[in-house]
Amino acid sequence: MAENGFADEKQKLLLQEHEHEHEEKHFMSSEIVRDIIIGVSDGLTVPFALAAGLSGANVTSNIILIAGIAEVAAGAISMGLGGYLAAKSEADHYMKELKREQEEIISVPDIEADECGKILGEYGVEADEYEGVIKALRRNPEHWVNFMMRFELGLEKPNPMRAIQSALTIATSYIVGGMVPLSPYIIFPLAREAMYASVVVTILALLIFGYVKGYFTGNKPFKSAFQTALIGAIASAAAFSLAKLFRL
Repeated sequence: MAENGFADEKQKLLLQEHEHEHEEKHFMSSEIVRDIIIGVSDGLTVPFALAAGLSGANVTSNIILIAGIAEVAAGAISMGLGGYLAAKSEADHYMKELKREQEEIISVPDIEADECGKILGEYGVEADEYEGVIKALRRNPEHWVNFMMRFELGLEKPNPMRAIQSALTIATSYIVGGMVPLSPYIIFPLAREAMYASVVVTILALLIFGYVKGYFTGNKPFKSAFQTALIGAIASAAAFSLAKLFRL
């Protein structure tokens, strides 16, 4: 009896260890990651290009800093509002499709049942195998609607706080990113010195951000770092060159 008890305890420990090893770890939801990427990416690039362009026009550091902060504030509000409206539109679209599916399982249940069969058939389930599944779904309209929303339309129920969360995440990320290229203009009184420092700091930030972005999105981190820094460098160089060209 003691040996059997010991064996049972050992088996439980092994199962717990296996579950612990198999447990998936996620950094954060893909929606939040996407919002952070959008906010930081634009926050690093747009104020950087603006500051470089104004530096090319020989504007003082104070004016560049004021203009940059104004742009960061306006950009954060604009992009935050854009994130809010995008998430709100997704939620409205989901509710519209949900209402339509709810009406269809009442008005045309046989057609909806056939659609269920086609969906299951695409996953290799035979007709005699999915008949019981369809009967079970028809007995539970709520699960039936959820099944159709997910597998027919590919829609997931949105978080009711998603719109506000998206707006705040994008706006905050934009501010954080935007203050990186502007920070040297707080330290250096001469615009040219501040611009050189801003270039170094921002390119380094873009490389780090690109690497992290590539790591968490499943892309090649070093390639992502290079591409992100290259885009920022091109944008700032273009702004600086245009400012110099029109100043002549």
